[in-house]
Amino acid sequence: MTYTMHDALEVAKLAASDMEARLCSQPETISVVNVEDDPDYQRRDIDLIWTTQNSQILIEIKGDRWNKTRNLFFETKSNLEKGTPGCFLYTEADWLFYYFVNTHQLYRLPMPKTQEWFHITMQRFRERSTTTPVRSSYYTTVGRLVPITTVMLEVPGAKMVQL
Repeated sequence: MTYTMHDALEVAKLAASDMEARLCSQPETISVVNVEDDPDYQRRDIDLIWTTQNSQILIEIKGDRWNKTRNLFFETKSNLEKGTPGCFLYTEADWLFYYFVNTHQLYRLPMPKTQEWFHITMQRFRERSTTTPVRSSYYTTVGRLVPITTVMLEVPGAKMVQL
């Protein structure tokens, strides 16, 4: 499967704006700060800082359009050609918000619990890759297709919210 960089950015922007709006509407919210463009947070793979009355929560957002497969795509290599690890493996976020932009289904996955579970179980999931053209070149992203029902059953604290 091939995506354009433009497609990926559009989905990411839509997912981030929907998540910001959702969190801002929660009664416990004090602030929501988008840190996607901050190099320190990019290195840690964190997109939002959600401050509530009780805590500060670090969130990574994964926007996706392909909900018909009933799978989540957990990235294990973000750029195969450069040997860059997948963001799913190294994010320091407290929560991964996996969001299907077309159906407004949000899967809230607790980190690092989900990462620990995935490390132990990832071999049982099919590996897939996608290529993204960039100028005159491209890069390959590799990950595992993980059935949503499996994640919901096996990862304590995982929740689905229909927005």
